[in-house]
This record gives sequence, structure tokens and C-alpha cells, in this order.
Amino acid sequence: MKDLKHLIYFENLLQDANNELISQAQSEGKRCVAYVCENVPEPLLNLAGTFSIRLRAPRTGSMEMGTYYLTSFLCEYSRALLERAIEGGFKFADCIITPDGCTMMNRCVENMELLKTMDKEKFFYEYMEIPMKCDDNGLNLYTLQCTNHILKPLAENFGIDVSDAAICESVRRHNRVCELIRAIGDFRKEENPRITGYEFHIITLATYAAPQDMLIEKLEETLEELKTREPEPKNPFRARVVVVGSEIDDVDFVKLVEETGAYVCADRFCYGSLPGREEIAVAAGQSPLDAIARHYIDTSMCPRYMEQHVMRERKQYLADLAKEYGADGIIVESNKFCEYWSYERTINTIVLQRDFGIPVCSIEKEYINSASGQLRTRFQAFIESIEIKKIQEGK
Repeated sequence: MKDLKHLIYFENLLQDANNELISQAQSEGKRCVAYVCENVPEPLLNLAGTFSIRLRAPRTGSMEMGTYYLTSFLCEYSRALLERAIEGGFKFADCIITPDGCTMMNRCVENMELLKTMDKEKFFYEYMEIPMKCDDNGLNLYTLQCTNHILKPLAENFGIDVSDAAICESVRRHNRVCELIRAIGDFRKEENPRITGYEFHIITLATYAAPQDMLIEKLEETLEELKTREPEPKNPFRARVVVVGSEIDDVDFVKLVEETGAYVCADRFCYGSLPGREEIAVAAGQSPLDAIARHYIDTSMCPRYMEQHVMRERKQYLADLAKEYGADGIIVESNKFCEYWSYERTINTIVLQRDFGIPVCSIEKEYINSASGQLRTRFQAFIESIEIKKIQEGK
């Protein structure tokens, strides 16, 4: 296929945590609000005068200092972030907001604070308490946490307008980004797709790693370009898979999956578009803060929510995704020592095969994809098993 016009631009934004658009936005007087988890609502971080950046540690090498402070039993994502903070790689941020999505991430950010890794004037840390149930009490708690740990600190420290009108405008801009990403992602449903999973992952990841407003024009151009892009004459992939799991901000992981012959047709992971790039609906007369809180509570696929019916809904959601995107199987991954996703991965592996008849490849991976040979072998074997299943079913 013909190369996408802006793909290299999006790729370059992902090379470092501090990219050119962050510098440009800050030169215009905007404040960088960094966060580390999908449970922090993006529209509240992208008000007039602020922009959100989800912290990453691309090209991580040694994690010795991060491991020293956090021990080797904490997930590599949290250790990599702390290592990068100690190195001074996040000094561009004006504040960090973290939820207690997991104790490992909390410890990571707490150590950033204790080690005084940030030195900007008025820099602040905020720690949100996230509910474990999707009920009214959980909604009330989440709304209160958003007010006390996002809106009030932004207003008091940086003079940011946190009125309902300002939040509504932020939701509007957020929805435009979501609309574009989902429209681009819909091309993955084609039998012979005109965009690879690798390309889509790069584009989506850029909307987490750079100021969203500055990407809209290039996203619009990419969508228009895809409408007339010709796919390969013959589909180069042998199977279609949904990738499910925790943090995947290493684009080489998706690339590796597709190099083995499996097309990544859907992305249900923490840096993905499903459900991370769903539009937020604000009803007439409804508080925009309430609408945002309800959206994040209702659509979250985070394994932190442990009610039995919610856990079953997550499995049904994956089965529905596989059907909608025409997937032949599901790859479920978790980062090593990730507490919540280790449980979720195990349950998914059993339930998706037993109750829905969907082939599953279950893997535990490192934050940066260093064991590519082992993973390549696993993925190749999984694809072969899918092909054998098709033969046996006469497809």
C-alpha cells in the first residue's frame, strides 16, 4: 500500500516523551497536565490553557534505579516511568495526576515526589481515589475526586477556567478526536483492510502522547487519505486478532504480531481506542462533569472494577468486538507483575474459550519488547492453530 502521508510525523512524536508538539504548546503558554492511567478523564485535563500527556518511557534501557526504589516485583511500566523521571525525562510536565488504579503506579508517582524529580514552580502532584464498583456510590466518589484532585488544583495553581462552559468545550474537542480515530479504525473491519493495525496503533497512541488539538488537522487529512487508499491486491495476513490487555505503548509489539501474519483488527488495551476513544454524550440540562464521570464509570474495561456482573460484561464486550471486527482469535497480554491484569488475563483465557469458543493466546510480556524471539514463536504457533481450526471446520 502507498505510505500514509503523516505516518512518519506521528511516529516521530512517539520517539520521546517530550516531543515537539509539547514544546510548541508550552511556548504558547499552555500547561502540561501529565497522567499515568486511563481512569483519569482526559476532557478535564484539556481545558483552555492546559493539555494532557499520558506518560510513557519509550526506548527504555536499564531500569536499575527504578528497580532499586520499587523492587523487581513491581511491574516494569511503573519502574520504567520512575527511571525516566529520575533521569529528568518528565521535567516538561507542570503537574502529575494519578489515580490509585493500582498500588504499583501510586508507589511510582509517590517516589517521583519523594525523590524531588520535578523542579518547576507551582508543580503539584494529585492522587485520586478510584471506585471499585460501578454504582451510584462509585459515581459520587469519582465525581468528588475529579473536583478535588483535578479541577480545584488546576484553578488554584494555574488560574484555569473550570466552569461548565469550559468543560463542555473540552468535551466537544475531545469528541472530535474520538470521532476521527473511530472513523479511521472502522477501516479495520474490511476483509482486506486499507490500514494496518501497526499504522492505526501509531496514530491512536499519538493522541495520548501529544496535545490533541494540534493533531486534529492531520487526523482529518489521514481520514480523507484512507477513503481513497487502495489495499494490497492480496490480503497479506493469515488471521485476524483482537489484542487485549494492559499498557501497550511499544509500537513494536503490534508490529511483531503483524509480522507473524496476524492482522490486529481491534485494540482493547490501555493505550487503545476501544473504549478509550468513544465519544462522551452530554444530555440537555446535564452537568458536563456528571456526564464525563458517568461515561468513564460506564465504559471502563479496567479490571479494577470487580463486581461479578461487570466482570462478565467485560468478557461479553471482548466477544462482541471479535464478532464485530471479524476476528479469528484474541491475544490477551499483561505486563510482568501487573496485579490486576494478571488475574484478568487468566480469567479471559479460560472464559473466552469455554463460553464463547474463541481461540486465545495468553502471554505475559515485558514493558519493552526485548524477548521478541519467544513472542514471535508463540504468535506463529497461535496463527497455525487458528488455521488448523478453520480447516477442521471446513472454512
